[in-house]
Amino acid sequence: MKNYFDVLRKCPLFHEIGDESLSELLRCLGAKESSYQKGEIVLAEGDKAKYLGIVLKGSVQLVRVDYYGNRSILASIEPPQLFGEAFACAGLKSLPVDVVAAEDTEILLIDALHITHPCGNACAFHRQMILNLLHIVARKNLVLHRKIEITSKRSTREKLMTYLLLQAQKAKSSTFTIPYDRQELADYLGVERSGLSAEISKLRSEKVLECKRSTFTLL
Repeated sequence: MKNYFDVLRKCPLFHEIGDESLSELLRCLGAKESSYQKGEIVLAEGDKAKYLGIVLKGSVQLVRVDYYGNRSILASIEPPQLFGEAFACAGLKSLPVDVVAAEDTEILLIDALHITHPCGNACAFHRQMILNLLHIVARKNLVLHRKIEITSKRSTREKLMTYLLLQAQKAKSSTFTIPYDRQELADYLGVERSGLSAEISKLRSEKVLECKRSTFTLL
């Protein structure tokens, strides 16, 4: 686990927690490191909503599949971000989504009860971690609002451009790389891949953007 201390130092859950305390904290939490291959399910819909995960290497996607088999990507999580914390803290009995490895991935899984119910040692850093978790859940709520802002647009073009403009703003550059291929981007936007590809082609011909695979430039 020490191989990933550089990642864990950057994880918002451990903000303002020193290295010595971090080692002790991970033992206190019973954190477990696991490896997953691309396409493998980390946590499945219907599993107990008790774990939160930290991406140490690679990336995962939160995926929902409806009754008719339509696949929707809710979010892409990369190091050193968390997933599952909102479901665990909300007290849900089971997960409403699948967590899937988007590539070969290393994950640190923590039982959320070990965070929300501090041990008898009353560790000083535990209070800081709970405060950090509160901030994380609040920020994730803002991210959810952005997703709603995107998917509430009426046309595929509007959804795509809203998403790309937000990504450019996040990267602070007109050129940026998104974490999705074409099918994944269609799943995230909630549109058909063929329609998405057609809109991208139109925007390129209109000199609105340029793109190569997952890298876009807004002109």
